[in-house]
Amino acid sequence: MIKNIVPLIIISLCLNSFCFGQHAYSYSQPKELEDGWKTNHLKSQKIDTAAIYQLFDQLQHGKNKLHSVLLVKNDQIIIEEYFNGYSADQQHDLRSTTKSIRAILMGIAIDKEFIESIDDPISKYLKNPVPKKNLDERKEKITIRNLLTMSSGLDCNDWDKKSKGQEDKVYKKKDWLQYTLDLPMVNDPGTVSNYCSMGVVLIAEIISQASRMTIDTFAEQYLFNPLGITNINWKHTSNKDVISSGNRLYMTPRDMAKIGKLILNNGMWNEKQIVSKKWIVESTTPKTKITGIDYGYLWWNIPFKVKDKIIVSKVATGNGGQYIMVFPELDIITIFKGGAYNSQEDKLPFAIMQNIFLPTFKNDN
Repeated sequence: MIKNIVPLIIISLCLNSFCFGQHAYSYSQPKELEDGWKTNHLKSQKIDTAAIYQLFDQLQHGKNKLHSVLLVKNDQIIIEEYFNGYSADQQHDLRSTTKSIRAILMGIAIDKEFIESIDDPISKYLKNPVPKKNLDERKEKITIRNLLTMSSGLDCNDWDKKSKGQEDKVYKKKDWLQYTLDLPMVNDPGTVSNYCSMGVVLIAEIISQASRMTIDTFAEQYLFNPLGITNINWKHTSNKDVISSGNRLYMTPRDMAKIGKLILNNGMWNEKQIVSKKWIVESTTPKTKITGIDYGYLWWNIPFKVKDKIIVSKVATGNGGQYIMVFPELDIITIFKGGAYNSQEDKLPFAIMQNIFLPTFKNDN
């Protein structure tokens, strides 16, 4: 989830060089773990590392809710740090970052011809359940594209507590799918985009019914196995029984970085096309705006201004500080994990990118 990313000045941690004292941070080259990643030493980048050292000194010795920071440059992990008791092999709840991975799964479902077109109405693939309440002819016009751009027209807005489809309300219901399909229409499909988690649950269910595979099985066969990702789990914080399409992913930062590399390399992994280049380009290109920020198919486009130049990132976000940030122009992928749930502190990674990483690595280009 992402809101209010602009006022980074409110971040309590100081990220300007004058705020740091003598640093005691000791950098180590990330280990090679036979997981598909190569690593390299930070000094290989021929950059001024002072700000990075000062940053990690403060993070290690100050209070924060970060769990991990990982940076990939030129297909090599050069920064990998863990905080607050977390480690490299520890799974972490991705929260809404799972949405962006579901977008990749939709692209694969189209590549494999389980789904013909995202302009098809969802009823073509979602056979059960069907709407029973608040019947409206506009529901027949809701397409997969509308779900991908969060513009279904249903009364579903996670950032509006009055919305009937707000996710916390739905989690209390017995049948999430039926309840979502029974929501009233408040807009014509495709006209207004509101952040709607339940629409993405419908996407997962559509993939599942179209392929006749549970979403976790589909993802394992067509995405995770080809990427060499095995340390994963699907579950949810709800204490109710959750359908497979409603579960979220739990992954390690290194495996999240593989998703980032798939975006950076236009769907390629080790010279194998996992998902079509066409889909990666299309899904990460702005299609709408949510709270004024460019949004593709479940991927954000977030601009950073560095030395009077705008650098646009392709970003997957999750509540608490879970981020996959891809910077094609700089050949950089950054992964952040955190525990700042429902807090402005989960925007700290944006300040780190803006004030430390991007100015440092921009010098290398």
